Amino acid sequence: MKAQDFTTTITVKQSPGNVFDAIMNVRGWWSENVKGNADKLNDVFIHHYQDVHYCKIQLTDVTPGKRVEWTVLDNHFSFTADKTEWIGTKAIFDISKKGDKTQLKFTHRGLVPAYECFDMCSDAWTTYIHESLKDLIETGKGQPNPVEGGYNAELLEKWAAKK
Repeated sequence: MKAQDFTTTITVKQSPGNVFDAIMNVRGWWSENVKGNADKLNDVFIHHYQDVHYCKIQLTDVTPGKRVEWTVLDNHFSFTADKTEWIGTKAIFDISKKGDKTQLKFTHRGLVPAYECFDMCSDAWTTYIHESLKDLIETGKGQPNPVEGGYNAELLEKWAAKK
C-alpha cells in the first residue's frame, strides 16, 4: 500500500550542512511569528497566525546535516471541523547527498488525504519548501510570513474560494 503522508522533495547545489542550517532557521523561511526556541533537540516553539492556526512543536530529532524532526504537541485550526488535526503528527526533513547536490525530502507524517486540512496544508507546505526554504538555502533570504499576512493570508483566500 502506498504511503499517504504528504511528501515533497527539492534538490539544491548547497551542502547538507547549509540545508540543515536553513531548516533550523524557522523564522527565516516559515514564519517570523514563532515564539520560543527552535535551535536544538527538545526545544519547543509556537507558531501562531491570527485566530486561524496555532501549533506547538517540539524538535524530536536534530541530526546536523542529515535530519530534523518536529512533533506537533498541540494544534488548532479555525477552518476545520476537527480543530486538532495535526496533533501527534511529525514534520520530517531528511537531508541526503545526491552526487554534487543535496536533496531535501520533507514528509509530514500523519498529514493524510482524509484530513480536512490536507489540500490547504499540502499547498502551504509545498509553497514553504519549494519557494521560501529553497530561497533561504540558495540566496540566504527566505519568504517567511511576517507577523501577520504573507503566505498564510494568500492560502486562506485560495481555500475560501474553493468552498
